[in-house]
Amino acid sequence: MHFWVDPETAFSALYANAPLAFWLDSGRSASAGTSYLGSADRQVLASTPAGLIAMLGPELADRPQSEVGDDTAAALPGFKLGWIGWLGYEFGLRAQGVPGAPDARTPDCAFLFADRAIAFDHAAHSITLMALTGADGGTAALDWLTETTYRLLSLKDQPLNPAVEDRAVGAAPEAHWRHDAAQYAALIARCQAAIHRGDAYQLCLTNEIRVASHPDPVTTYLQLRAASPSHHGGFLRFGEVSLLSSSPEQFLRISPDRQIETKPIKGTRPRGATPVRDLELRAELESSEKERAENLMIVDLMRNDLARVAELGTVEVTSLLAVESYSNVHQLVSSIKATVRADLGPLDVILATFPAGSMTGAPKISAMGILSELEQGPRGIYAGAFGYLSLDGAVDLAMVIRSIVITPEGASIGTGGGITALSVEAEELEETRVKVAPLLAALGVKERPTGGL
Repeated sequence: MHFWVDPETAFSALYANAPLAFWLDSGRSASAGTSYLGSADRQVLASTPAGLIAMLGPELADRPQSEVGDDTAAALPGFKLGWIGWLGYEFGLRAQGVPGAPDARTPDCAFLFADRAIAFDHAAHSITLMALTGADGGTAALDWLTETTYRLLSLKDQPLNPAVEDRAVGAAPEAHWRHDAAQYAALIARCQAAIHRGDAYQLCLTNEIRVASHPDPVTTYLQLRAASPSHHGGFLRFGEVSLLSSSPEQFLRISPDRQIETKPIKGTRPRGATPVRDLELRAELESSEKERAENLMIVDLMRNDLARVAELGTVEVTSLLAVESYSNVHQLVSSIKATVRADLGPLDVILATFPAGSMTGAPKISAMGILSELEQGPRGIYAGAFGYLSLDGAVDLAMVIRSIVITPEGASIGTGGGITALSVEAEELEETRVKVAPLLAALGVKERPTGGL
């Protein structure tokens, strides 16, 4: 379509009230990437790898190609309809055979089937409608295409609400941390003791914050994406459970021709209050022995994970220790690429590599076992992954970090960081605060809770 509607405007008008809805978001004012949004009438839930394969495998293997839409659909890279959802961290524990996985309050694995979607190409400023033709020969799909085109035309050139950043999210609620500052410091010490014993090289220790708040998920997501823009953000609603993410980290991207990439993030510094201080903090991150070692350990782990599913000799580190800057943090990011073996499909790759090493530590299995004992509760959707599994074999999954989960019981946020032998307690505590600050602000938490981090 040769006109433009901002994805925020489109989602708010078309899908804000849909019980099963998705928005894979390239970010507010994005100039690159593609955002996808829509609704669905079918979802599946699973808690084991066998269950996931049974429910998603047949349709991914069949890879139907029948689509209707404008003639750019075939050329548009990325999602070509299929499954959109999340894998929770405890699903990963089970997939890797780690015993004693705690029960989460949210589904371990949830996907909806998107047989229709709107794609927004931010670089070309073009909109593509996609729909699978059904048993009726495409009549229903064509009706949807016509109706959605007219609805989008009615939204053409409508400006974004300039007050989005100031929208009220209710009275300031209280936040309750699973581990307060003293408890988290004690867990850091236990992590370092395990490292000194040789049980692990690095441990990604996490914490959970629960907020006694029941805000509107869509309004809260608009607040979050305005304050904390990201190229791998997203909003997923599965009935009473909503995931709101401003994630900066790509877990896995697989192309239909079997090229795979992962981009682990390890190493963090806050943004500075002045340009000079900001440059100082960036330089401090780049030169930090601890942060560089932390990133390199996860790169090595991810290289090994990809080697399990890659063609021999194709695993390659294409970028190492690059600094990426976001609204509230600088981070060290590396990139590893490979070619997937011809006898393996997308689900094989996901199950072999999930959860991401950046959320476990190294060695992965040992780290996961140690952390399950230390953290004393489930991570749930946090530290998992979300995104799409396209019918043409393409996959794009982001890490569930910098995210809010809203359920009937309230809202929850996960935060954490990689602990190494060189970790300094005060710095690790501050890192968790920096990462979680914009998320708490989106929920209306104005001050750090007494006794918390």
